[in-house]
Amino acid sequence: MRVPAYAPPETPVETTTRLRPIRERRRGRTLAVGACVVLGIGLIGGALAGVWLAASGDGKPAEPPGYAVAKELWHNAPVDTLFPRTLTAPQAGPGPSARTWTRVVVAPDAPCAAASVAPKLLAALRPLGCERVLRATYTDATASSVLTVGLVFTRADVTAQRALDGRRLATRLGQDVPPALPGPGTVAAGFGPAQRAGWWVAAPTDLPVVVTAVSGFADGRAVDRAVPADQAMKKDRADAVAQSGLGHEALGIAERLEKQLRTTALNAAKEEEQR
Repeated sequence: MRVPAYAPPETPVETTTRLRPIRERRRGRTLAVGACVVLGIGLIGGALAGVWLAASGDGKPAEPPGYAVAKELWHNAPVDTLFPRTLTAPQAGPGPSARTWTRVVVAPDAPCAAASVAPKLLAALRPLGCERVLRATYTDATASSVLTVGLVFTRADVTAQRALDGRRLATRLGQDVPPALPGPGTVAAGFGPAQRAGWWVAAPTDLPVVVTAVSGFADGRAVDRAVPADQAMKKDRADAVAQSGLGHEALGIAERLEKQLRTTALNAAKEEEQR
């Protein structure tokens, strides 16, 4: 991840006519039906052939566009591309409300270790070849919440990445809360283990990465137990984490960061093809 030496201030209407009635011709109908059957078989066969061709020679699924390039983004892409100074999610919630986050601190890329990756997640990723971890901390537009987001890059092939069952990863990991990244001299100065409130972890099937996010109150208050975003977002919850929207914060910024990384990978793949 290339860190900059300085940071500057941050539907047409369609008309139809009735068809003219024609005399029924049974032989013609039979021929037409036969032709449709042949055509249908051809289309189905073509579709199946496409699926077969999409797989690699050894039977493994083909890599999605940008997958291979994404493995190197942790050191090839600029920090402002991986972690934009400002992130916006139009409908991050609750409801249709939009959210905007501003980056306050970014850490240099680090090895996969307990200091930057939660224990159970780290154990799950080591067999896949856990490559590198990038993290940054953001604050919301009111500076009342802080969020540490992470990109854990792996060497996993497509099959192994899909086996992570990304959208259910947080549930399977239990109370495996991602580490917080404090920012001395910033609104996130007091963001530590005790301040973690809402969190989320996801593994997209089209990128060799796991995206993590953990949120907390900017005033440094401690929280008894961090809550996964999907639980914190339930309508019947009345605790401080749910009422403050910290679950929405964690899920929203994780999804936005994943989308950003996907766009970066696809653009990098196109550039590589053009060389």
